[in-house]
Formats: sequence, structure tokens, C-alpha cells
Amino acid sequence: ARIRCPNCRAEHLLAFSCRTRNFCPSCQAKRSALFAEHVITEILEPVPHRHVVLTIPRVLRGLFQRERRLLGLLARAARDAIVPSVRAILDRHDATPGLVVSIQTFGSYAANFHPHVHALLTDGAFTEEGEFLQLPYFDARLVEEVFRRRVLQRLHRAERLSEEFLNSLLGWVHSGFSVHGEQTVPTEDVQGAERLARYLTRGPLPIDVVEKVEGGRLRVRTPPDPRTGLVEKILDPLDLIHALTTQIPDPGQHMVRY
Repeated sequence: ARIRCPNCRAEHLLAFSCRTRNFCPSCQAKRSALFAEHVITEILEPVPHRHVVLTIPRVLRGLFQRERRLLGLLARAARDAIVPSVRAILDRHDATPGLVVSIQTFGSYAANFHPHVHALLTDGAFTEEGEFLQLPYFDARLVEEVFRRRVLQRLHRAERLSEEFLNSLLGWVHSGFSVHGEQTVPTEDVQGAERLARYLTRGPLPIDVVEKVEGGRLRVRTPPDPRTGLVEKILDPLDLIHALTTQIPDPGQHMVRY
């Protein structure tokens, strides 16, 4: 709503809803709940699932922040790393795993721009005959290496990495890429799978971690900082709004892929 003073003609905008643009916790919580319900009732098969998180090095994050359209590249690279890795582990190249992929751009409570991928993966793959073959193990290092090469090669083809910088990044001993896939959900734990589906589309900032302090500033509770051990940040309201708005996806951009 546009609110205007009839005397001085001053005006400002009052937002009733961010319309699921990933800004306010209320809108995003509703969106996450509806998304999780859809995933559980319409997409997931009654098989065990695994939560996989794929991250990229800090040196590349600014590129994705400047060019949001590249975020879809991360989702495709995650798919193209996970699917062949699952097939290689099972030694069945005719089998296909189920996969729901979501891109998140925030780190610790929207404090920084940290694009990464969350995937809800069947803990195995389906044959063409419909048989489900469960994974005997998950090889995170294999997925990480394939993911790294897929991301860097796609960025190079998109003319966002020079040949020299590409070879430099491929030569790093500690690549900055990481993959974690230890969290699993058994077939019978439907609620656990729904919680994971909600997590895939969670908002950048839970409302209960923010409180107002003296001087109109805001205290935001955060996970422990690995360097300082601090568990909170004191921010000016405009600084917090700026951090949150950097997480809003571009209009028309789909951040979840099936």
C-alpha cells in the first residue's frame, strides 16, 4: 500500500507480503510447507533418501552474485555429478536415481552471499524395470570431484573463466568445493523426508533469531563463528535488510529443479 500524507504529501510503501520472494519468514515458511507437501505426496517414492549438500569456493561466489542467471548452472552441475556417480557406485549405467535439487544463496542467517546446492536424493536408483537398487555407500569425494569439474567447465564455456584461471582452479590441492551426504532418511520416516523437503526451500532468516536492542539496532543469533566463536551479530536495520534483499531471486527465476 502507498501511504501518503494529504498535507505535506510525504509518502512511503507498506508491504503486506513479500509474495514468496524469499524475504520474510512468514511467506517463505508457507511456501516451504506447501512445497514439502507436494514433494511428499506427488514426487517421492517410498524408498530411503539422502540429503546432499554441494558448495563452491569463495573465489567464485561473487561471480554468481553478479550474474544470478548462472545459478541454474549449479543445479545442472549437481545433477550431472550425482547421477553418474550413483550409477558408477551401483555399476548399473541403466539405473536412474530420483533427485530434487534446490539452490540456496545464503550462509549463516543471510549474513553473506553463499550460493550452494541442496539435493534430496533417493538412496539408490531405479532400473528400467522399476526395481530399486539401494546404494551400499555414498562416495562424497567422487561426487565432489565431478561437481568441481562440471561447474568449472560450464563457467569456462559460458566465457566466465579464462583458460588460465580454469587450469589454475583445477590444480588447487584444496579446491574449495565440498560435498556432504551423510544424512539419510529411511523409507518409513515420512516426517523426516518432509522436514528435509522444507529445509530445501527454507527462508534465509528465522524470525525468532532477531531481537531489537538499544539504539534501534538488531541482534541476530548465528551459529558459532569458526574463527571468533561469536554467536551473534549486531546490525543496523538497513544493513540487515540489505543482506536479506541480496538473497531475493530475480523475477521469473526458478530456484528449484526436479
